[in-house]
Amino acid sequence: MKVILSQDIPKMGKKNEVKEVADGYARNWLFQKGLARPATEAELAQLELIKAQLAQKAEADLKAQEEIVAQIDGQEFEIIVKADASGQLYGSLTPLKIAKFLKEKGFEVTKNNFKMIEPIKATGEHEIFLEMEHGLEAKIKLFVIEQPKEIGPGEEDDLI
Repeated sequence: MKVILSQDIPKMGKKNEVKEVADGYARNWLFQKGLARPATEAELAQLELIKAQLAQKAEADLKAQEEIVAQIDGQEFEIIVKADASGQLYGSLTPLKIAKFLKEKGFEVTKNNFKMIEPIKATGEHEIFLEMEHGLEAKIKLFVIEQPKEIGPGEEDDLI
């Protein structure tokens, strides 16, 4: 008997796949648990419509991701952070912090898009690789700059 899977089933198939199974297995297990439905002509026609909609959505998602990659690839950003005299940051720049910074600049990226082995802990120039959906990649440069220290009263002589 042919059935259409209603959800992913390990070792059998993924949602919306058409599978050939034994009649008893279909009636007594798959249908009873709501894991599949009979593959009638009407169901198969509806399945084709669903697959077409999913393909259309995937194509739109791909175009949106390509747009984001085209906008962000090769960009250079400056971020000002607190650091000590040797250039070591107080804290670190994690993918989450960088994603929030880029979101403020108008780029839709998440912390999961970053291919960083470890957080940034020093000032200077850093190349960061982004891995977007659909296998698209981008590279940005992040200039981490030390925040200027506030000059208090009586400290002007130290600047010379």
